Amino acid sequence: MKIGKDLKYYTLEENGTLNPHSEMVCDALFQKHDFFDPRDLLQVKYEMLRSVKQRQETIFKISKRFGFSRPSFYKALADFEKEGLWGLIPRKRGPKTAHKLSNEVMDFIEKMLESTKPLTIKTILKKVEERFSLVLHPRSIQRAFKRRKKN
Repeated sequence: MKIGKDLKYYTLEENGTLNPHSEMVCDALFQKHDFFDPRDLLQVKYEMLRSVKQRQETIFKISKRFGFSRPSFYKALADFEKEGLWGLIPRKRGPKTAHKLSNEVMDFIEKMLESTKPLTIKTILKKVEERFSLVLHPRSIQRAFKRRKKN
């Protein structure tokens, strides 16, 4: 099977389902049939889970053949049991929203900035810490203002 950068490659990459370790997939299905694409992470995970039900091999051997570790297999299995196929699609890690800089904190900072007296970033950080017991980094405030402008 020719594995290169074709339309499917770019589609998988864009959708976040491109298998970064496709070269490690050595299961016979992916070697013999063009339908099975080792670059398709969703398909590889699904076939790995399916093969456990069909074969009498250890999970270690099966996960290795599909390019995964045993803990990754168990994570995929738990995600699949919880959410079905959607659970096998990778998600972005980390916080999804600004957890420290709530609207209340940002409103407080904006009110301080509206005052006629110019403030330093150190002063702003100190007042936020006193009022909300939050220790912030100056860059966090800059990013929060950019997000606010977008919305």
